[in-house]
Amino acid sequence: MVYPNIEEIFPLLKNLVSIPSPSGNTNEVITYVEKFLSELQITTRRNRKGGLIATIEGKDSSQHRMLTAHVDTLGAMVKEIKPSGRLKIDLIGGFKYNSIEGEYCQIETSNGKKYSGTILMHQTSVHVYKDAGKKERNQDNMEVRIDEKVHSEQEVRALGIEVGDFVSFDPRVEVTPSGYIKSRHLDDKASVAILLQLMKQIKTENLHLPYTTHFLISNNEEIGYGGNSNITPETVEYLAVDMGAMGDGQSTDEYTVSICVKDASGPYHYELRKHLVRLAEENNIQYKLDIYPYYGSDASAAIRSGHDIIHGLIGPGIDSSHAFERTHKSSIENTAKLLYHYIQSNLIQ
Repeated sequence: MVYPNIEEIFPLLKNLVSIPSPSGNTNEVITYVEKFLSELQITTRRNRKGGLIATIEGKDSSQHRMLTAHVDTLGAMVKEIKPSGRLKIDLIGGFKYNSIEGEYCQIETSNGKKYSGTILMHQTSVHVYKDAGKKERNQDNMEVRIDEKVHSEQEVRALGIEVGDFVSFDPRVEVTPSGYIKSRHLDDKASVAILLQLMKQIKTENLHLPYTTHFLISNNEEIGYGGNSNITPETVEYLAVDMGAMGDGQSTDEYTVSICVKDASGPYHYELRKHLVRLAEENNIQYKLDIYPYYGSDASAAIRSGHDIIHGLIGPGIDSSHAFERTHKSSIENTAKLLYHYIQSNLIQ
C-alpha cells in the first residue's frame, strides 16, 4: 500500500507555519495554497469569507464528501498605541496572554509595511520592578516593544502603525532528528499540510474517488465560523481534520491519529466514528478515541448553522495546544493513512 509521502509533508508544513495568517488576515497563506493546488491542476474557488474550496470529481456526483482544515491561526491586533511608543494588543482566538510572553512578533500595517517586535510584560525588568514575577499577564500589563526608534505615540503613528493592525507570532518551527515537529500554529496547519499532500497523491496516482469530494481550507475557524457555509446540498459526510488535544485525562498522544467522539458541542456522528475506527483497525493504523472538553471544530460549526450532514473530527495529536505546540511524524503519518482510506471508502448508509 502506497501512502502520502510523509517526508514531503514536513517542508510543506514549515512553509505554511512561516506565513503569518491570524484570523482576519489570511490572504497570503490562502494564495500559497491556491498556487500549490493550481500547479496540480486541481479546480479551486474562493468563498466570500476568503476561504478556499478545492473539488475533485468522483464516480458518483450525486453524493458528496467534504473535508476541511483551517489555515487561520491565533494572533492579535493593535488595541492602543501607548504614550511610551509601546503597543497594547487585543487577542484573536482562544488563548492566554502568558502563552505569548517573550515571543517575537510581526506588526503588519494596512499599507503592507511590516515591523518586528517582542511581546513583553511592562514590568519585565527585575532590576526595576520588585513584583515582576507576580503581576498578572493580561492586556493591561503586556505590550509590544517595536524594533524601531520610537518613544511616543506620534513616532509610532509616523511609521504607519495604527489601531487594528494585525500582530502575528513567530512560529519558531523546527523538525528534530527524532521526528518531532515543534512550532506555533500546528493547529491547524499540520492538518492543512496533510490534506494538500493527500490531494497531490490523488492527482499523481490518478486515484478515482467514489464520490465527488470537496476540500475546504477554511480561514475563520479560530473565531468560530470558518467551515459553516459553502457546503453543497449533495454533501452527505463532512469531516473536519483538526488537532487532537492532549493533557491530563486525555488519551490523545503525539504518535497516533486522534478520533474525536465528543467536544464542547456534543457527540460527533456515532456511525461515522465507528466507520473511522473500522478503517483504522483494518489497515493497522494507530488511533486513539478521545473527548475534547473545551473545543469546537468547523464540523460542529457546520452542524450549528443547520446543515443536514454526517459530521466527524480527526487529527494529529498536538501537545500544548494554543501555545508552544509539538507533534511527531508518526501522528502525521497515521492521520494521513486514515484519510487516504477514508476518501476511498463508501459513505455511511
